[in-house]
Amino acid sequence: MAKILLIEDEDPIRRVMVKILVEENETYEVTQADDGKEGLNKLINEKFDLVLCDIKMPKMDGTEVLQQARKEGLQLPFIMLTGHGNVETAVEAMKLGAYDFIPKPPDLNRLLTAVRNALEVKNLVKENKLLKKKVAKRYRMIGESIALQQVQQLVDKVAPTDARVLIIGENGTGKELVAHQLHEKSKRDKAPFIEVNCAAIPSELIESELFGHLKGAFTSAVKDRPGKFEAANGGTLFLDEIADMSLAAQAKVLRALQEHKVQRVGSDKDIPVEVRVIAATNKDLKKEIQEGRFREDLFHRLAVIMIKVPALSDRVSDIPLLANHFMKELAKEQRMEIKKFSSEAIEQLQDYPWSGNVRELRNVVERLLILGDNPISVQDIQQFAPK
Repeated sequence: MAKILLIEDEDPIRRVMVKILVEENETYEVTQADDGKEGLNKLINEKFDLVLCDIKMPKMDGTEVLQQARKEGLQLPFIMLTGHGNVETAVEAMKLGAYDFIPKPPDLNRLLTAVRNALEVKNLVKENKLLKKKVAKRYRMIGESIALQQVQQLVDKVAPTDARVLIIGENGTGKELVAHQLHEKSKRDKAPFIEVNCAAIPSELIESELFGHLKGAFTSAVKDRPGKFEAANGGTLFLDEIADMSLAAQAKVLRALQEHKVQRVGSDKDIPVEVRVIAATNKDLKKEIQEGRFREDLFHRLAVIMIKVPALSDRVSDIPLLANHFMKELAKEQRMEIKKFSSEAIEQLQDYPWSGNVRELRNVVERLLILGDNPISVQDIQQFAPK
């Protein structure tokens, strides 16, 4: 049931619009207000999905209602109703955030189409917010240790800027979580986040993956294909395991960063791109540079800001939080009962070296969920955790 608030001071027009809306769609529930003040009061005290609001009204005009609603944090769509000669005012209302405007008396088809579209947009916005919450929850960093707090503080400072970031740390520490947070907390959060694992792509295909190719550029290029730089245009490109990229591809990435343009494989045409690049590696890039496997000039382009993600052994105090978080998450995935850890079992987990870091801990918790007793004991840890 979509709840619509109709704010209109002319009674005949209100009656006609209510008749049109309710007869056309039985799922529309229409509440009426005959002036702006009454309408705003209803908006603040009741929940609506859409507002149809006249512009010229006594006590408070439609533009003021819209402005006050936005000040109250109400983000539902407004469709403004305008009489002859008030089009300029309606356009101003659009600039203030109104979804659409309709001349009076309203055309039946125009009214119904505008209402239907506005409600669809509202639903899409709602779904997008829910999805973003799920994504943000999935990629949040779990822990309260000083080491993790320092990383979080750095992320909060750097994310709103367009500075390039190099994330370093051992395998399994959660470098991709940092990259996602940098994107989610940036001004680019509504644009694409594109991830490329450079270690997973054969060296002969990495250039095509990053920059795209033209049909016939090589044997398997059966059609034109854009690359990841183009896909991430306006957003963030995350180059994971950057140290595993070939020197030839490094040179092209450097050019893209310097000139903000790329060329597809097999083409000499420049394609402009505006991308924030975040890179990550578990290798010592300075050592890679000394041994000729990584370009120093690219390193300096990428490492404007460096964020080191601590190993799990440097944040042992976070292990209880992480273990319980993974237990809840995995139990939900496996549709199993959540198991508790005895205090002695947690202490045992904190004594392990965790060479595989957070990723290894998650694997062990999954093993304990499936095979361990409830509550999980020291004996379970000794049997199912790494030796």
